[in-house]
Formats: sequence, structure tokens, C-alpha cells
Amino acid sequence: MIIKVCGMREAENIREVEQCSMLNDQCSIDWMGFIFWPKSSRFVSEVPAYLPEHCQRVGVFVDASIGDIMSAVNNFALHFIQLHGQESPSYIIQLKSHLPVGIKIIKAFNIATTDDLALTQPYEGIVDDFLFDTKGKSVGGNGEKFDWTVLDAYTGSTPFLLSGGIGPDDAERVRNFHHNKCIGIDLNSRFESAPALKNTEEIRRFLEKLKN
Repeated sequence: MIIKVCGMREAENIREVEQCSMLNDQCSIDWMGFIFWPKSSRFVSEVPAYLPEHCQRVGVFVDASIGDIMSAVNNFALHFIQLHGQESPSYIIQLKSHLPVGIKIIKAFNIATTDDLALTQPYEGIVDDFLFDTKGKSVGGNGEKFDWTVLDAYTGSTPFLLSGGIGPDDAERVRNFHHNKCIGIDLNSRFESAPALKNTEEIRRFLEKLKN
């Protein structure tokens, strides 16, 4: 299972989160997300003094220009682009033509009912992964869960990550969630002591519970 911790910004916190999950020289956190949407309280305006060395770096964008995305790709050496706005399939095809080989694209969708799953169909075969988040007032980071049983109706071929309000007490619930296309989970606001500042002890305990 892929573990993604999103909304990182502060250099020392990035280092601490990476270190808290190290086991036998292997990092239990696979991906670390950086938000490049200026309206977010977790917005990253400059390159931190430390970037993760053991995690894949994910850049999160909301209706950004291709130029802005390419700038972040180069400055942060991103491995993934996560699109969390109204980006169209044609826009993504154009974006892919500019990206270096090997950079993958995640398209996020805000889910409340099975009807929302239909929005994924035009993106099949265009993006590498989906991310299913909770419909809320903000674009992600709302700290609220949606009804995961809605995803029983997802029959697409694109793998997905589960997001939306997953917190320190949800390890058992995550372990009990099964879908053959679910490849991982996305952690963010429920593990924070302040926006963009993660509680490393809660992350460590959650990872231990997830394994046991």
C-alpha cells in the first residue's frame, strides 16, 4: 500500500516526517505532496532547504498553467503531478507533451455519491492514477471523510488513492477497506498541529497500527 503524506512545506518537518517512518533503512512513506495552489493554507511559495530523499515528490496543482507546473517540476524535481481542479483531458494531453519522461499524472476527484464516479471516465487511459477525495468547501484538505462504500461502484481500470479526512484513529478502517484498484492512501490535515505542520508521532503510531 502506497502511503502519501500531503501538504508539506517546512524543511525540518519534511525531514522529521521522513525520518519517523524509516524502518531498516526503508521509508514507510512512499510519496510526499507539495501544494502549489496559492489559495491553500499549505501553499509552497519557495523551495524548502530540505526536500525528501527517500520519498517520491508529488506536486499538487489547481487549474495551473503549464508554465507554472513546469517551473515546479524543475525546481522541486517532482515525480508526480496531481491535478485537483477542472483540468480537461485535452489539457492533460498537452501537459504530458511538455513533461520529462517518467513523470506521472494523478487526477483528483471530489466524491459524494456514485454519480460523481462518472466524471472519471473521460480520463481513463490519459492519467496514471486517480485520487478520490471528499467533496467540501475547499479543494482538498477539508478533514472530512466521504462514504467509502460509494467506491464499490467504481469499475474503471485506473488505479486510485483514497483520500479525505483519514486520521490517526482510522488504521483499522483503512485495513478493512478493499478494492482491487485501490493502491494507497493520502494523509493530510488530520495529522497536523497547524497547516503544513505534521505531527510526526501521530504519523508514526498510525503507520505502526496499519502494519499490525
